[in-house]
Amino acid sequence: MASHNQQSLDEVNASVNTKNKFGVRKLLAFFGPAYMISVGYMDPGNWATDIEGGSKYGYSLIWVLVMSNLIALLLQSHCVRLGVVRGKDLAQASKEHYTKFINYFLYILAEIAIAACDLAEVVGMAIGIHLLFPSVSLLTGVCITVLDSFILLFLLNSGIKKLEAFIISLVVIIGVSFFIQLFIAKPDVVEISKGLIPGFTNQNAIYIAIGIIGATVMPHNLYLHSSLVQTRKFDRTPKEIKKAIRFNIIDSAVALNLALFVNAAILIIAATTFFNTGVQVTEIQEAHKMMAPMLGSTLAPLLFAIALIAAGQSSTITGTLAGQVIMEGYLNLRLQPWIRRILTRLIAIVPAFLTIYYLGESKTGDLLVMSQVILSLQLGFAIIPLIHFVSNKKLMGDFVIPLWQKIGSWIAVSVIVFLNCQMLFHKISDWLSSAESPLIIGFTVIPFMLFCLCILIYITIEPLFKKSKKRVTTTFHGEVQQIDFKTLKPYSTIAITVDFSSSDNKAINKAIQLGGKDAVYKLIHVLETTNAVMYGEDTGDNERDEDTQHLLAYKNQMIDRGYRCETQLGFGSPKTVIPKLVADADLLVMGTHGHTTLKDLLFGTTVERVRHNIAIPLVLV
Repeated sequence: MASHNQQSLDEVNASVNTKNKFGVRKLLAFFGPAYMISVGYMDPGNWATDIEGGSKYGYSLIWVLVMSNLIALLLQSHCVRLGVVRGKDLAQASKEHYTKFINYFLYILAEIAIAACDLAEVVGMAIGIHLLFPSVSLLTGVCITVLDSFILLFLLNSGIKKLEAFIISLVVIIGVSFFIQLFIAKPDVVEISKGLIPGFTNQNAIYIAIGIIGATVMPHNLYLHSSLVQTRKFDRTPKEIKKAIRFNIIDSAVALNLALFVNAAILIIAATTFFNTGVQVTEIQEAHKMMAPMLGSTLAPLLFAIALIAAGQSSTITGTLAGQVIMEGYLNLRLQPWIRRILTRLIAIVPAFLTIYYLGESKTGDLLVMSQVILSLQLGFAIIPLIHFVSNKKLMGDFVIPLWQKIGSWIAVSVIVFLNCQMLFHKISDWLSSAESPLIIGFTVIPFMLFCLCILIYITIEPLFKKSKKRVTTTFHGEVQQIDFKTLKPYSTIAITVDFSSSDNKAINKAIQLGGKDAVYKLIHVLETTNAVMYGEDTGDNERDEDTQHLLAYKNQMIDRGYRCETQLGFGSPKTVIPKLVADADLLVMGTHGHTTLKDLLFGTTVERVRHNIAIPLVLV
C-alpha cells in the first residue's frame, strides 16, 4: 500500500530540471508530456472511427474532429493547471474530494476506459502486424502484443525524457506517413472546407461522431496529463508557476494540433479513396487492401501499416502509465509496473481474442468503434470533476481558470453528455424493439444507465452544496507545519537484515551508530531455497547449516566488541518473512541488495514490499 503523500508517478516526479534555463531552452525543457498525451488521440481506435466516418459520410464529419480537438485542448489545459498548481493528478484530487463510494465508482469507470483503450491498441497492433506480414494471422498478432508490454518498463527505467523521445519518434513516423499518403490521394480542398459546417446526415452518423469524440477526448489522458506535467522541476514561485502553465499549454497546442492533422488525414484519405468512389469501408484491413488499386500506389498501404503499428505501440505505453496513475491515485495501491502492464493487457487481449476467434476477423472494425464509444460514455465522469477542481478559488488561488474557460468547459461537457444520452436512447430503443426478451434489457441495462446518470448528476451538483473542509494554499507543499518536538526514547531493539555480502558491513555499522551499546541488535537472514519455501523451519540442507554459522560468526564479533546481539534465521520469501521477524523491534536497518534493472523487473525489490508491511521506521544503507 502506497503512502497517502505519494507523489504522482514518483519514480519520475520532478526528474526533469528546468531551472537555470531561459528563453527557447526553457520552453523546450517543458516539451514532452503533451506528445505522450497526443498519441492517445491517434491510436488505432481513432483510425477505425475516422475510416468508417470518412468512407460512409465523406468529409461531412471533419467538423467533429475540429470540435473534439478544441475541447481536448481546453480540457488538457485544465489538467496542466491542476498538476502544476496543486501538484496532484486528477485521481488524487478526486480521492481527496469525494466519498469512498464515489471514488470506487469513478475508479472502476476509469479502469474500464483503460481496458477499452487497450483493446483498441491490441486489435490495431495485431492488424498492423498482419498487414505488414500477411503470414502472421490476427490471432497470432493479438498474442504477440503481450511482448510489447515490457518496452515501457525498460524505457521508464532510463528516465522520462528518453521515454518521451521514443514516443515523439513514433509520432513523427505517423505524421510523415500520412503526409505522404495525403500527397498521393490529392483530396479536394473545397469539399474538405464544406466538412467544417456542423450537421448529421442520420442517426448512425451520431454514433460514429460519438466514437470520434471518445477517441479524441480520451478520459484516461486527463488523468495522465495532470501527472506528467509534474515531471518538470521548477521554482515554486507565482511567476514560475505561471510560466510553467504557459509552456505546458504551448506544448499541448503543438502536440494536439499534430494529432488533429493525423486524424483529419485518415478521414480525408478514407473520404477521397472510398466515399468519392461509392465504396463503404468499415474495416482497417479493407482500407489497406483497397488503397493500392484506388490510389495507384503501392507505397500508401505500406506507410499505412507502419503508421498503424507505431500508433498502437505508442498508445499502449501511455495507457499503461495512465493505469498506474489511476490505481495509485484512487486506491493508494502500487503494483510492480510489469504486473500492472500484464493485467491491463490481458484484460484487453481476452475480448479481442474471443471476438476474432468466434465472430471472425471481419468484426474487428466493430470492436474498435465500440471501444471508442465506451470511452466517450465515460468522459463526463472525468471531465466534470476536473472542471470543478480548477474552478475552485479556494483550491487554486490566483490560478483558478477564467470565466470564459468555465463557460466553454461546461458547454463542451454538456454537448458530449447530450450526444451520449441521445445515442444511448436510440440504441436502447433499437434493442428493445429487436430483442426476444425486452424485459431483460428493461431490468438490467436501463436501471444501470439510470444509476450512472444519477451519479453523473450528483458529481455535477455536489460541489455547490459542499463546504470546503480546510483552506488549501496554492503552494506546492502547502504551508509550513509546526513541528511537534517530543523527547523520544532511544531504540531498544534494532533489527538488521544481512545477506553475507559487502553491504552487511555498512548496515551493521549504521545500526550501531543509531543504537550504541544500550540497544539489542537482532541479526536476520532469510533462507530462500526451494526446501525453505516448502518445509520452513524443518529445512535441513547444507545451506541452512552454512547460513547459521555465518550468523553466529557475526554475533560473536559483535559480542566481542561489547554489543548485545541475537540472531534469527527465516525461511521463505524475504518480502513476507522479514515483516514477521521484526515485529518486536523498534527499528529496521537494511542494506541495498545490488540488483540490476533486469532483476528488479523480474523479481521486484524486497524493500518495496517490506516497507509497506512494517509499523516501525526503516533505514536503508
